[in-house]
Amino acid sequence: MDKGRLEAFTDGVIAVVITIMVLELKPPHEATWPALLGNWPVFLSYVLSFVYVGIYWNNHHHLMHLVERVNGRVMWANLHMLFWISLFPFTTAWLNEAHGERGEFPAPLPTLLYGCVLLMTALSWIPLVRSLIRCNGGAEGALARALSGNRKEILSPIIYLVAIAFAFFAPIVSCVLYAVVAVIWIVPDRRIERHVLPNPISMSVFP
Repeated sequence: MDKGRLEAFTDGVIAVVITIMVLELKPPHEATWPALLGNWPVFLSYVLSFVYVGIYWNNHHHLMHLVERVNGRVMWANLHMLFWISLFPFTTAWLNEAHGERGEFPAPLPTLLYGCVLLMTALSWIPLVRSLIRCNGGAEGALARALSGNRKEILSPIIYLVAIAFAFFAPIVSCVLYAVVAVIWIVPDRRIERHVLPNPISMSVFP
């Protein structure tokens, strides 16, 4: 089956997710700088979630460059990933609105759930990639060769698990660790770039 419809559907879902998240940004009730700056935790959580959604969109875009066809297994794996991404607005909103027993921000349980969604989204990437490889040449295909060996895919879930554990007693540390993973992945995957372009060094930024 042609991959175009899958790409278009994924782009549409991600666009809706970003739209829902930005609608959760409520303007302050007072027209003052203190009132505006008082919402900085809400804005930071939105930025973090926006970056994460952008990372998945960016890597999905690059991944599809080396894909010629998709099948039913790929479509369900893609839907599985989109399911977890679609939970970003909910977990981000709860992280912003809920506070701990002492009024601290962020609260432990929303921080934990936020990390669980990030972890499950990262894990959902694995069956998507494997199903795409199986559908496009197997272990000897261009996609399999391009994606061979990536420490970030192993390191990220470990950091998520550590962050989830910290959520019980130091949720702010968890949020910092979530941001660390985002920084690790904010640079597009150069393995695919090397297989798509003959001179990848000439490109400063991947579209």
